[in-house]
Amino acid sequence: MVKFLPAGVACASLVLTFALAAVSAQAQTISKSCAAPEHRQFDFWLGSWNVADPSGKPQGTNDVTLIQDGCVLQEHWKGVDGSSGTSFNLYDATAKHWHQTWVDNSGGILLLDGGLSNGAMVLKQARTLRDGSSAIDRITWTKLEAGKVRQLWDRSKDGGKHWKVVFDGIYTLKG
Repeated sequence: MVKFLPAGVACASLVLTFALAAVSAQAQTISKSCAAPEHRQFDFWLGSWNVADPSGKPQGTNDVTLIQDGCVLQEHWKGVDGSSGTSFNLYDATAKHWHQTWVDNSGGILLLDGGLSNGAMVLKQARTLRDGSSAIDRITWTKLEAGKVRQLWDRSKDGGKHWKVVFDGIYTLKG
């Protein structure tokens, strides 16, 4: 037995179908635009990682995944000290540089910008610290041999003349 929908319901159903098709087509366009080489420069950081300091002491775990149709790398950090944080990383095609927004469970935020330099991803931010002092944060991710990645976060409080290490982690893929 075939049932027909009332004209208003049929029309609404048809509009919804076209709207969903438009959203699907838009998502595919975004995905294609993020396939450009610049959007793939940070893909070496993708994976599920164990993170240790250079001496081998465990620091935490980090899962870095692609979201938003491959346009955004999302980081999920869990430190052995109970710290946790999330970052969103993307190539801004308009500004022609990479951007990271980091937030964590201590109320911290970083808004970093930069790009690929000599094969490493280097992102920086000039900011005011909680104590009111000024600093430049610079985080560098370098692809190492054997599928490892090094993340070096250093900070300058004198305009870039001297740098102090905040975090130095070696990422090793799990299992």
